[in-house]
Amino acid sequence: MHVLVYRATYGLVGHRLRGGPPMLLLDHVGARSAVKRTTPLVYVGDGTNVVLVASKGGHPQNPSWFHNLRANPDTTIQIGSRRLGVRARIADPPERARLWPKAIEVYPGYEGYQRRTSREIPMVILEPRR
Repeated sequence: MHVLVYRATYGLVGHRLRGGPPMLLLDHVGARSAVKRTTPLVYVGDGTNVVLVASKGGHPQNPSWFHNLRANPDTTIQIGSRRLGVRARIADPPERARLWPKAIEVYPGYEGYQRRTSREIPMVILEPRR
């Protein structure tokens, strides 16, 4: 429902839910199924890049969208009314160390998710495609 309302209102409804962090729509293609999917996710701005946290609520495994982006890194996102072509890559350790506090600032719940799991929660950097 979130995706439908977000798209129908060009992000006017759904980009920010009452008191919550900003949300984008991530398009991704199934790594095995090749099915096109769209997932609403919290995002962190970092200059011209956009950063996603593959937390899955502290679950032991990474989310499906993370695996899909690793297999098919060229994709699109929608932030508000803007649709952008991006290329996904996993943040390296120094980038993650710099970006993790920014993510906590946007959504403090990530701290609890990290405590809940033994895996280091990956961060995905979406760079604009030229």
